Amino acid sequence: MKFKIQREVFLQPLIQVVGVVERRQTLPVLANFLLVARDGSVSVTGTDMEVELVSSVSADIETEGEITVPARKLVDIVKALPDGATISLAVSDDRATLQAGRSRFILSTLPAADFPATDEVATVQDVTLPEKELKTLLDRTAFAMANQDVRYYLNGLLLDFKGGRMRTVATDGHRLAVCDYDGDVGVEADRQLIVPRKGVLELARMLSDDSNDVVLSLGRNHVRLVNGNTRFTSKLIDGRFPDYEMVIPAGADKQIRVDRGTFMQALQRAAILSNEKYRGVRIEASDGSVKILAHNPQHEEAVEVIEAEMNFDSLAVGFNVNYLLDALTALTSEEVSMELKDANSSCLVAAPESDLNRHVVMPLKL
Repeated sequence: MKFKIQREVFLQPLIQVVGVVERRQTLPVLANFLLVARDGSVSVTGTDMEVELVSSVSADIETEGEITVPARKLVDIVKALPDGATISLAVSDDRATLQAGRSRFILSTLPAADFPATDEVATVQDVTLPEKELKTLLDRTAFAMANQDVRYYLNGLLLDFKGGRMRTVATDGHRLAVCDYDGDVGVEADRQLIVPRKGVLELARMLSDDSNDVVLSLGRNHVRLVNGNTRFTSKLIDGRFPDYEMVIPAGADKQIRVDRGTFMQALQRAAILSNEKYRGVRIEASDGSVKILAHNPQHEEAVEVIEAEMNFDSLAVGFNVNYLLDALTALTSEEVSMELKDANSSCLVAAPESDLNRHVVMPLKL
């Protein structure tokens, strides 16, 4: 195999794919990229056996072929080469030689036959929606996914298709994020899919705020999306997502309305002196204002007071400040509402004029 390519052109697919390659691998070949030079283009593939990314670019192919090379070393070398350099990559005798000007690098290789092939995705349903809308659905919920929870089905994002509508849901047991797509995606049968955490993060990274439509292909065990020259494939988590609708507070009669930006800034300042382990803040609402209090084992204390509208006399409740800030960051409205029954009930955080994006935060006993 031998091909020539411009540094900037080659770097683009390498950067796109390298995120899926784990630093610690059980199989040595999983630390490598699969490079395939064929039909005037070079494709770069990375996988961790759960998520696969393939990105292709045009190149000057002298000899077709395929090989695997160390992923992160190749990325670091191409990054370090000067702008505008022409790269020549040739493979012979289990070695890949990369040359650019007077620079030469010899990399070890492993056979392409050792690289795991992703099962062919038998598409059950295609979902079409604008790219920026899919990115919004992921960005407004993905932060609430669990990380390495023993309840493995929480270590991912739920794609919930019901009545032709699409919704993303994530929870780690302490908070819940729900975001609805305001449009019909045409899925006839109701279905729930759980995409693993890493797949969600990689998919969100490859999406932009472009208004063009993208097609999400839903298989029985996989989900796939092709965007430009990049193809994303992820296995699905085989598990049953909890009944999240039971967690969303119903009949919460106490409502607080505050300016989102002012509230966020006050929480960020108070968080500086909160307990580093529990990150708790106490919120006391009364007489048209919200007082935010934080303290730590060093007996340091922060107090913030902001104006608010409320339909009750007084209430005091504790929250993890990071969970509140994540929820507020995901919203885009100028004002936010907090709805709850009492100091021991979960709190619904949303935009007053819209229920497309909702967040539930469990209280913290301080």
